[in-house]
Amino acid sequence: MENLITWGFYFMTFYAFIPGLLSRVFGYRVFKKGDVTRELALTFDDGPDPIYTEQLLDLLKKYDAKATFFVVGVHAKQYPELLRRMKQEGHTIGVHNYEHKTNWLMRPKTVKKHIQLTNDIIEEVTGERSIYYRPPWGIMNLFDYRNVSKLHIVLWSSLFGDWSAKLTAEKLTKRMLKKVAPGEVLLLHDCGRTLGADVDAPRNMLIALEAYLKAATDKGLKMVTIPELIALSEGKQQQQQQQQQRSIGKRVLIKLWLGWETIFHKMMKLKPVHIHVEDDPMLHYRLIKYKGNELELHKDEKLNEGDLIAELHFDNKRLSEIAFTSKNPLVVAVKTIREVEKALPKLAVMLAAEKQAKDIKAIHGITMINRGADKLGFSIHELPDGFFKRSTEIYLHILMKVLTPPQKKELISKHKAAQKQTAEEPRILLMSTNYLYKHFQQHL
Repeated sequence: MENLITWGFYFMTFYAFIPGLLSRVFGYRVFKKGDVTRELALTFDDGPDPIYTEQLLDLLKKYDAKATFFVVGVHAKQYPELLRRMKQEGHTIGVHNYEHKTNWLMRPKTVKKHIQLTNDIIEEVTGERSIYYRPPWGIMNLFDYRNVSKLHIVLWSSLFGDWSAKLTAEKLTKRMLKKVAPGEVLLLHDCGRTLGADVDAPRNMLIALEAYLKAATDKGLKMVTIPELIALSEGKQQQQQQQQQRSIGKRVLIKLWLGWETIFHKMMKLKPVHIHVEDDPMLHYRLIKYKGNELELHKDEKLNEGDLIAELHFDNKRLSEIAFTSKNPLVVAVKTIREVEKALPKLAVMLAAEKQAKDIKAIHGITMINRGADKLGFSIHELPDGFFKRSTEIYLHILMKVLTPPQKKELISKHKAAQKQTAEEPRILLMSTNYLYKHFQQHL
């Protein structure tokens, strides 16, 4: 009898307790928290629920928040229309077993079957199989790592006991508001129809969640799906690794360059265009009189010498971050234009608030990164031949060489091929303020 108990103890230790310790405490082969600056993930287990999941989706839509739903197969089979809506509204759907049973009490073959059955339902409804899995109660067994070798195991950084109706909305709100921070993976429940939960507990969760969403939005935080949070975390880690790869000489050079840029911004009295207060701006501007040849704007408008313009400048710190985490200049161009697109609504508001707002004819910038700028409404013009064009070209080539990472030998040919797809010479980007206000001011 003693031998039987001893062997049972050893079995449970290796089959259940050690895997649980590795995953829950040490994070072995699981994702628990993001390494990001302004994003967090909301995750919901046990649904979908015919009453509360629909209310939850309405609330997420109100705050433009994306989430990840780990669904129980039997519930998903009952309410496929809710899975369909999750997919349509940009949320991610993950697997939470076919029934809400712990993996400790199931054979490896049974766990595998639970995952497959649930994924079959997800695929039938959405057209895609999920690659994200959360075991009930976050409990793993020894064979789960093999069963889910092709899946991302997702746990959490914060849970609150919201499955119990005894936890009031007020108490739950207080607990949740302590976790309004980047990188958090919050575990909540949109269904109380599982063992140990209360059917109406999600009612309190929804009240607390609205307070949380408001607080997170006010802080400038963005609620994203698990795949987005994983991608952003990996991108930041890659950036940190690449930063470490920079030579000491290059790091010193970049530091000096960015230090000079700070002085230049103060001398020129450039104004930063902050999308969020806590983020570095992508653009800066100053109001000056245009000097140069007549240029075409939109709808027969023309820019003439002496007209007031907002002269745009990239923030080279942000440009450095983009360049050093991009594989080639083409990717740099795409990412940069996307950042500019995000900044234009804020720029429109700032220009409209200037004392000389009615006199500002256009926004104007000179850059080598102009691929795709026409899609935003910029007209692209060549610089007139002369000393200014040659000196600008040299400056911008040196700048990109300093900011971008060294290319490995095997990537040089690809690097050169990508360069051919991007502009090799600086160009003038021009947009009338009338066009800017009409197409971007209302998007803030």
